[in-house]
Amino acid sequence: MPTVDYYFTLVSPWTYLGDAKFKEICDKHGATIRHLPVNLGRVFEATGGLPLAKRSDARKALRMQELKRWREYRNVVLNLEPAHFPVSDKLAAGMVIAAQETGNDVYEFCHAIMRAVWAEERDISDTDTMIEIANACGLDGKLLSTAALSPSVEQKWEADTDMAIQRGVMGAPFYIIGEETLWGQDRLDFVDRILAKAKD
Repeated sequence: MPTVDYYFTLVSPWTYLGDAKFKEICDKHGATIRHLPVNLGRVFEATGGLPLAKRSDARKALRMQELKRWREYRNVVLNLEPAHFPVSDKLAAGMVIAAQETGNDVYEFCHAIMRAVWAEERDISDTDTMIEIANACGLDGKLLSTAALSPSVEQKWEADTDMAIQRGVMGAPFYIIGEETLWGQDRLDFVDRILAKAKD
């Protein structure tokens, strides 16, 4: 069974836009998704990327056009300027990591977190909000919010970020399938083709 290492951040609009389609493609091919939330600030520092606030006006304008295009194409509800962006996703990432370490499939949880930012005007840096989101996904939100603050979870987040940088991750979402590396939800057609070949 092929595995996709899925590097992302829970506040990325591009990750959110492609998330459901990515899951659909993986399900079609019987591929396993390894969810790997990372510290995107560190990834940018290591690879020459810039946070949104430091980008040129031209890049910001094109980003807005692209968000509108992809929102329509993917038929996804997405607020172009959500009330709670940017915010830290460290707590959310920690809760995802903690949920995985207790054997949970975290796709629904991750998608709900991204939807909270981009469609529901919710603040995922707020502990009570994150507990509510986790509980709605059938998880123990209070337990996960406590576990997210543990040194072992933070170390895993940073270690996964280190590994992402070593493997050439430059932004989010980023997909690695064997030796194939793909950056951006606009590369999902290639993810589909690579997974189809992997089954042959």
